[in-house]
Amino acid sequence: MNQSNDPARTFGSLAAVLEFAIQREIEAAESYGRLAGRSRQAAARSLLLDLQKEEKKHEEILRNLAAGRLVPLFHQEVLDLKISDYVLEEPVDADSGFQDLLILAAKKEAKAAALYTDLRSRVDDPEYRRLFDFLIQEEREHKLRLEKEYEQHVLEEN
Repeated sequence: MNQSNDPARTFGSLAAVLEFAIQREIEAAESYGRLAGRSRQAAARSLLLDLQKEEKKHEEILRNLAAGRLVPLFHQEVLDLKISDYVLEEPVDADSGFQDLLILAAKKEAKAAALYTDLRSRVDDPEYRRLFDFLIQEEREHKLRLEKEYEQHVLEEN
């Protein structure tokens, strides 16, 4: 592991990297659950609960890896529509519309991908890099899904 970049982000083992990633997935799932619980719109609530399930699935994959169970980690490039990159994020509350929730969620996924990209740049070990490539891909896929929803439900309706 490349320790010269940022000692505060140094992981001593793959297990430590996996535990860090598991905690990020737990936090994301909890965040989506809280937002879904506060949402008064059925479509938004459904989407947020679906995202919560996806984050829990990521947690399960990571826990399997941590337990030594082999999990195939496929890496492929994911299209980035960049829709949420150029829209302002509004504070979200129970009355927030579907559009605001889509923007918030897409930006959260982009931040998660950026975090894993940063962590990937700090490691030399191919096993770590492969894990981060997988995590980056997963977060980018969520962002793409959210941006497609935005394109379909917001841009096409306007």
